[in-house]
Amino acid sequence: MKIIAIMPIKLNNERLPGKNVMVLGGKPLLQHQLEAVREANVADEIYVYCSNEAVCEYLPQKVEFLKRSQHLDLPTSNFSQIFEAFSNEKPADVYIYVHATAPFISVETIKECVNAVLSGEFDSAFCAVKIQDFLWKDGEPLNFDAMNIPRSQDIEPIYRETSGVYVFTNDVFKAYRRRIGKKPYIKEVSFKEAVDINNPEDFKLAEAMVGIDL
Repeated sequence: MKIIAIMPIKLNNERLPGKNVMVLGGKPLLQHQLEAVREANVADEIYVYCSNEAVCEYLPQKVEFLKRSQHLDLPTSNFSQIFEAFSNEKPADVYIYVHATAPFISVETIKECVNAVLSGEFDSAFCAVKIQDFLWKDGEPLNFDAMNIPRSQDIEPIYRETSGVYVFTNDVFKAYRRRIGKKPYIKEVSFKEAVDINNPEDFKLAEAMVGIDL
């Protein structure tokens, strides 16, 4: 089983320009997740997939650069387009798809997701936050009976997908053109691990969390 990790990177982000190389906790943002993948020691190869060679100066040891087409930097580009281009160049049995914007994903979480897929019981794995609250939609209760209000701990949980780490087989992408299959392993993560940096406020929150266990 060949396992390859990929981190897609743009250096010209719209909402927070240059966010992927902004310094967080003394090192560029992208290094946090890359070092976690490297430390997990579950990938045969680790790539940063970027159109700009300037990213190379920020890469940790044992992380390789693979240049992608600039058209994949367009705001209209999506996961399927980016991953299809990458997988055509770097075939593997299992892929670990990570984002620089999720700097607090732990080594243990990465290992757990990979091992779940390698077990054969699951075809994919992703991180999520459990929501077990009273939810409403269009003026109606979404996940509880308003005439017989349960205890909050008895509400059936709903899981909100985070962008931390995805693990999936090549067969999943070929069959569904997505990173989550029909039998996924859902890894519940902490508030800190769920942090996803997209704007200045997110980055300030991440700065406040560096070194804090939550």
